[in-house]
Order: sequence, then structure tokens, then C-alpha cells
Amino acid sequence: MAAIRIKIGLKCQESGDINYTTWKNPKTHSEKFEVKKYSPRLRKHTIHKEVKLKS
Repeated sequence: MAAIRIKIGLKCQESGDINYTTWKNPKTHSEKFEVKKYSPRLRKHTIHKEVKLKS
């Protein structure tokens, strides 16, 4: 049986840009994904939070 994965975007909290995309299994990780990543527009590391992407 194949695992169910959804594609999510990582949105910068300071600039509002979606800079990264990744995959997530919602059955095993039900909470919102949050990580500190590099924002090219601001040229520094900022918090990026999960957002749904339009299919």
C-alpha cells in the first residue's frame, strides 16, 4: 500500500513569499510544519511555515 503524501509550500513569515516546496504525510505529521530557512529576498534566515499549494 502506497503512503499518502501531499505537496506543501513553505512561506516566509516576514516577506510572505513561498520560497520552498516539500512533501508531507498528514497521517504521521498532523501538526503544521515550521522551520528556519534562508529567504533570498531578505538575504537572511527566517521562519518558514507550511501553507497549502493550489493543485
